[in-house]
Amino acid sequence: MKLIIANKNYSTWSLRGWLALRGFNIDFEEVELELFTESFYAEITKHSGAAKVPVLVDGDIAVWDSLAISEYVNDRYLNGKGWPQDIAQRAKARAMSAEMHSGFNALRNEMPMNIRGRRKITPSEGCLKDIARIDQIWAEQMKEFGEKGGWLFGEFSIADVMYAPVALRFVTYGVALSPLAQAYSDLVLSNPAVQQWVRESKLDTSVVSEDEAGVEVH
Repeated sequence: MKLIIANKNYSTWSLRGWLALRGFNIDFEEVELELFTESFYAEITKHSGAAKVPVLVDGDIAVWDSLAISEYVNDRYLNGKGWPQDIAQRAKARAMSAEMHSGFNALRNEMPMNIRGRRKITPSEGCLKDIARIDQIWAEQMKEFGEKGGWLFGEFSIADVMYAPVALRFVTYGVALSPLAQAYSDLVLSNPAVQQWVRESKLDTSVVSEDEAGVEVH
């Protein structure tokens, strides 16, 4: 089984696909491609007509889209344990994951992931609303699960896979969070798999100008 990803410094969706495997201690081969290059498109289109990362290739099965990858991994390798076992909590976790998957467009556009950077931007009203909503989600979940494992639903789940890259974005842009939301962010950043990704992201010195938002903070 192999996972095709792109530049670790910039690619949030690659991180989600990667965490769906590494975060649950599943073995896989990693193939990293450089964004927006001819070799990127030549390789990725062998497996997905969408021509986007990540793509999981497991035998003769190819799965693109990070949430679809998480669902496949959950079905094939986790016996359903990638989601909370309680049906109500599982439904909530899926709704929260879908909200991240399809929403928060202002934050995505104005605060692209740039792990090695420390950047300053002037966020729009829409971006501030996105930040407030994420803070609300994290704080509410920590009120319920902060002392029951600390992840969004106590134990590490696909919901955490979906929200983990946002914690890295908030570090890059110096976003202030409420105490409970900050506690969750700190847990994400201390996770061994996330720390591995951060270390490896710093080995890549390539620059994707489209994701160098704002101005550098010295």
